[in-house]
Amino acid sequence: MIKKIGVLTSGGDCAGLNAAVRAIVYRAIEAYGWDVYGITNGTTGLINRPLQYTKLTREMCDSAMLRSGGTRLGTTNKANPFAFPTAEGPVDRSQDFIDGYRELGLDALIGIGGDGSLDILKRLADKGDFKLVAIPKTIDNDLGLTENAIGYSTAVEVAMEALDHLQPTAASHQRVMVLEVMGRDAGHIAMAAGIAGGADVILVPEISYRIDTICAKIRSLAETQGRNFALVIVAEAVKDEHGEPVIVSQKWERIRYGGVGHYIGDKIAERIGADVRVTSLGHIQRGGQPNALDRIIASAFGVHAVDLIAQGKTDRMVAWQNRRVVDVPITDAIQGYQALSLDDVLVLTARGLGICLGDQ
Repeated sequence: MIKKIGVLTSGGDCAGLNAAVRAIVYRAIEAYGWDVYGITNGTTGLINRPLQYTKLTREMCDSAMLRSGGTRLGTTNKANPFAFPTAEGPVDRSQDFIDGYRELGLDALIGIGGDGSLDILKRLADKGDFKLVAIPKTIDNDLGLTENAIGYSTAVEVAMEALDHLQPTAASHQRVMVLEVMGRDAGHIAMAAGIAGGADVILVPEISYRIDTICAKIRSLAETQGRNFALVIVAEAVKDEHGEPVIVSQKWERIRYGGVGHYIGDKIAERIGADVRVTSLGHIQRGGQPNALDRIIASAFGVHAVDLIAQGKTDRMVAWQNRRVVDVPITDAIQGYQALSLDDVLVLTARGLGICLGDQ
């Protein structure tokens, strides 16, 4: 008999997380009469003592929560329970999490996260033998077996709007504008936003490039279209021409990408003498109000996740496929990493529009 469930958000924040939590609370209380507890600051809420949580009510989850960005529960992407950071180095505190789950008296847990977070939660559930349902969120949209993850649509819209703002300035000053966007290992944001925002060049980590090819495209714009400005969008994980990642910092196994936009911009300026300006969106893509699609998908995911628990179907991740919410094994989703492929519909669309991807 399910009476009490928990929900936590883990990993990086994004738009739509609060909409998912709200849907979980509404469905659990109204349809099943369950108590819902929001775990504070990701997995650390059940690791720390005293436990950090809030009993969630419908009154707390009004329409303002639906449209708010970030996560009201808080989150973390640095506190892996199996390698919890301390002054003396990483230690295994997974049993503390499991003990916290038992102490709170939960009957099931809904975890909202990306591939790394869901892998950790899956390991915790297996070790602690508790019921887990997962909801996918990642602005990179690289989780397997789902066409959409919470946060992706809003991130693409923010990047597209940035291109919309950069284009008039590029045209007014005859400049090449380079926009660096997030995309830790996959180029979905750059590809989608580049198409929607009218980019001339799109660079993603899945497709190798040559600076000469990019410069040839920029030169051709004056010859074929009579204009002397260009828009370039590049995912943060794109490597330099030697195949080396451009990084800001690295601590243990965690790498922070950043700076490839300036690298590309400098190379373009050197080769063709263009007036180049670089903009890096960074975490602007994570924040702000979720757009309509993220609110809808997050709400559908939240409702379905609660229903799965009621049906006794756990160790599952909700997913969006063919305009329907379905559920798939968590392990399959994590292992089914979804990068861009050369025959991806967006890649083919970009080529069909004459957008340079750097490789031809």
